[in-house]
Amino acid sequence: MSVALAEKVLLIVGAGRGIGRASALLFAEAGASLVLASRNERELAELEFEIERRHQTPVLSVPTDATDASSVERLVAESVERFGRVDTLVYTAGEGVLKSFAETTEEEFERLLSVNVRGAFLLCKAIVPLMERQRGGHVIALPGILGRAPMAQAAAYCASKYALTGMLKSLALETKRAGVRFSLLHLGGVDTSFWDQITLRVQREKMLTVEAAARAVLFAASQEGEGVVGELVLQPESHQL
Repeated sequence: MSVALAEKVLLIVGAGRGIGRASALLFAEAGASLVLASRNERELAELEFEIERRHQTPVLSVPTDATDASSVERLVAESVERFGRVDTLVYTAGEGVLKSFAETTEEEFERLLSVNVRGAFLLCKAIVPLMERQRGGHVIALPGILGRAPMAQAAAYCASKYALTGMLKSLALETKRAGVRFSLLHLGGVDTSFWDQITLRVQREKMLTVEAAARAVLFAASQEGEGVVGELVLQPESHQL
């Protein structure tokens, strides 16, 4: 059990699968109380069952569409009603499109902005004022490596992730006197279901594992005192910058 996370309340958006799910399992092992949010109710129920089976930690799961303001407001209200506070928000929800700019449709571009930026915007609008009133809190987001370095065939995706990076860096400056901290994790390729619909040829066996990515999230969340992981770059060994 991690002393830093014991008795903390963590809200994980995108908890149903991938990095969010793996992070939730690590946080449960560390003794944190968890709020699990995802659009997929079945995946949430399965994760909640697994956590309750393996760990003695309080869990609340709330099916949520992060791009819908009323759904996000309900999520935060239920979190506060159950636990009284939210110490850390982990935003792992994301949408991916990797194709040439000419082939990218307007609908795909709007979906990228909606999930990758609007969802984080709505969560922060709902959570950050609560953290300011608490005089402390932590927001962890995953812009990924394409939130700080461009790549061919990724103009629209980079646009959404750069926007996420800029928005949260600006918000960090606005709220630092209230004790709200922000961590941006720029992870290289992670072998998740993100790649199932991607047509680019990639070597998934050389990517970071979901577990390695989750350990980075845990590391960022575990820092105490004056230390904060502002930005962290974690790349597969074969793709070092």
